[in-house]
Amino acid sequence: MHVTETTHGAAAVRRAGGAVVRLPRTRASWILRPRSLLVSVLLAAAVTVAFLAELAFGEMDLPFPEVARSLAGGGDSATALVVHSLRLPRALVGLLCGAAFGLAGAIFQTLTRNPLASPDIIGVSAGASTAATAGMLIGLGSGLGLQTLALIGGLGASALIYVLAWKSGTTGYRIVLVGIGIAALGASATSYLLLKAGIYQAQQAFMWLTGSLNARDWEHVGPLAVALAVLLPCVVLLAPWLGGLQFGDEIAKVQGLPVQTARIALLAVGAGLVSFATAAAGPIAFVALIAPQIALRLVRAPGPALLPSALVGSLVVLAGDLAGRRLLSGIELPVGVVTGVFGAPCLLWLLGRSNRTGSGG
Repeated sequence: MHVTETTHGAAAVRRAGGAVVRLPRTRASWILRPRSLLVSVLLAAAVTVAFLAELAFGEMDLPFPEVARSLAGGGDSATALVVHSLRLPRALVGLLCGAAFGLAGAIFQTLTRNPLASPDIIGVSAGASTAATAGMLIGLGSGLGLQTLALIGGLGASALIYVLAWKSGTTGYRIVLVGIGIAALGASATSYLLLKAGIYQAQQAFMWLTGSLNARDWEHVGPLAVALAVLLPCVVLLAPWLGGLQFGDEIAKVQGLPVQTARIALLAVGAGLVSFATAAAGPIAFVALIAPQIALRLVRAPGPALLPSALVGSLVVLAGDLAGRRLLSGIELPVGVVTGVFGAPCLLWLLGRSNRTGSGG
């Protein structure tokens, strides 16, 4: 491997075999690209519209101006009751969970350089789900105890995947293959727990496992908001390391990055995002898989599209929940069913594309 300087000041790294990778002048330069900023602004506007639609539409539809007035502290008491007590917690959980899943997916896919390595495919969500299901069945409800168990399950699954996939380093395909095995193990453990549970407990756990925003209230919002308030600054601080690791370990070492420390820290943060989001709304299928891929294609930036991935994740969850409540008259579909219907073809497309291009490790 050989490193030179280009006329524009960016480093050019020549790998074995003659391939040349040109690195940006600064690790965070992709964030300032005009297209990235424009896409982020447009996505934020779309998320705002979807969020207001979640508050406006239901058994009793409300005009958008009334919703906005109620959020600002005005309006009548009946509208305030519907908006603040019944719909706002649900919309906030969808907003925060979508952002967490989108960010986590971007982290895992960038670390492994594999578009298939999302938390729900490689077993991180399964670990969090199994631990959270166990907590629900012993009566922990949806508070801090359940969040803690989900975090332990997600971190444990991540650590197990990393250890089992290690062989003089890790590759994207090895992590995916090991992760699929961990996901199957977690699914089996969850099925066993459901078989041992009572009928009422099993029904509640099964509904939660599909991924749903139904009956979300402020006790779901609080722990998730606190977790994101802690984890989002960590993502911002670790973003330069993530940008360096996207080119592989050798190039990251040339840039002076502490490769193993960076990878472990990013895996822990990604697992934390997945675990808290899963505990709040269940393992909403495919959001972590498709959100970063959509964001990358919108931004067309050389680095990990973290903010756009979070915004796309929020938009997918909010729009999916709204579609599940409005598409079929008299039937409310969980958001996980809607995202699963649209996410499965995306997974097949990514599998076919990876097979054709040989990408992903």
